[in-house]
Amino acid sequence: MKQAIWMFSLMVALLVPTTAHAQKVVAKIKGSDTCLPLSQKFAEVYSQKNKGSGISVLGGGSGVGIAALLSNTTDIAQSSRKMKLDEKMKLQKAGHKVKEVIVAYDALAVVVHPANPISKLTREQLEEIFTGKITNWKQVGGSDMKIIVYSRETSSGTYEFFKEHVLNKKNFAPSALLLAATGAVVQSVSQTKGAIGYIGVAYIDKQVKAIDVSYDQGKTFVKPTITNAKSKKYPVTRPLYYYYATTAEKTIKPFMDFILSKEGQHIVQAEGYVPTL
Repeated sequence: MKQAIWMFSLMVALLVPTTAHAQKVVAKIKGSDTCLPLSQKFAEVYSQKNKGSGISVLGGGSGVGIAALLSNTTDIAQSSRKMKLDEKMKLQKAGHKVKEVIVAYDALAVVVHPANPISKLTREQLEEIFTGKITNWKQVGGSDMKIIVYSRETSSGTYEFFKEHVLNKKNFAPSALLLAATGAVVQSVSQTKGAIGYIGVAYIDKQVKAIDVSYDQGKTFVKPTITNAKSKKYPVTRPLYYYYATTAEKTIKPFMDFILSKEGQHIVQAEGYVPTL
């Protein structure tokens, strides 16, 4: 009798999928370079915990990711900006209902070469620098040195956010050098003494110097740190989004549940972003 019960239990165990198998996710993520390191870490940890999962992650910019979602060449579009109305309309015309999920928050830092003595600027000064009205560092109390402006390219959500929230929707200077990736901004600023650029705080390293920013005309300057972004003291902070078709929700849900869990949001903080929890 005991042997029969044991055999029955073994058969049930073989018929019921294991948790790891049940949580297996195969998906493609594409889009925002700001989200790239975070999404790569999500994919790495999730795949380690759930054998058989295969989650590929590519950058290229928010617009590129959303275009890939429209052309059905990615499962998830990662974006550092909200999806535009015309993009939503295109997806609806293609028969896709889209779900929007905020997976983390990010702070944008303005960075200069480490040898640059400038350590703080007001929003108004940043606007004049990036739009080309201020062209020499001596105009903001620095050395007599030409300012070289580096920016992300126009398909980048970071470009659009910076233009809207720092430049007050004014156009970048025609002389601004547009780069395809955040890593390229870091590298270019680190190699050019008169350079200035903007990056997500997760990308800050010793190659560049992040400057304090004032949004009250110079009364208060705030450092671009995760702590200040989390407390909302630092003003240049934004949500990071995942977009996917609702038809794919059943397949993607275990991965999304992991991202929004305490463990997933711990990864967010560990990688230099601001958790949603």
